[in-house]
Amino acid sequence: MPLGLIALSAVPILAGSLRLVELSGGAAILPAELASPLPLAVHIVTASVYSVLGAFQFAAGFRRRRPGWHRAAGRLLVVFGLAVALSALWLTAFTPRPDGSGEVYHLFRLFFGSTMLLSIALGFRAIRRQDVIRHRAWMIRAYAIALAAGAQVFTLGIGEAIVGKGDTSSALLAGAGWVINLAVAEWVIRRRPTVTRGVAAGRARAPRLR
Repeated sequence: MPLGLIALSAVPILAGSLRLVELSGGAAILPAELASPLPLAVHIVTASVYSVLGAFQFAAGFRRRRPGWHRAAGRLLVVFGLAVALSALWLTAFTPRPDGSGEVYHLFRLFFGSTMLLSIALGFRAIRRQDVIRHRAWMIRAYAIALAAGAQVFTLGIGEAIVGKGDTSSALLAGAGWVINLAVAEWVIRRRPTVTRGVAAGRARAPRLR
């Protein structure tokens, strides 16, 4: 699963890397009209790290071999995930809207950015309360939202080839990327056997973070 998740995020990471080249004063590979490049740079870097590092949280064998990995990486992912969501909301609210994105797309970005932020907060609160089941569920949802850019490569690419480009259609196709990822996330959350709630809670209790 980690390799598949990394592959899904490969195109957005590549596009973000090209944008960083431009922001650093390299060749103008991608158009950008920003008063300050810092929020975009923060978003690109943190989203790239979050996508790759988060993918390994799904590797059960890797976690078994390195039991301290999940907890240490999880702390970093909370920080990077919050940075991803907050920078996305800042860019949505305070930068010019991209060409072809209208009010619906703008509202989608605000909604899903806020939902990711809330999911991370709820996931962190759950693990502080040693509720591993809810922690896992909320963190998977947050990761699914962050990885939607990978799904949107397909929903926008294929959808616009069929129905053409337009403010509303592009917004709905982008929204489909978020919805598809969240639907898969809910399937992943529910498909894994938890034995029983009591056993799962007993075995999965994590030490309280200090």
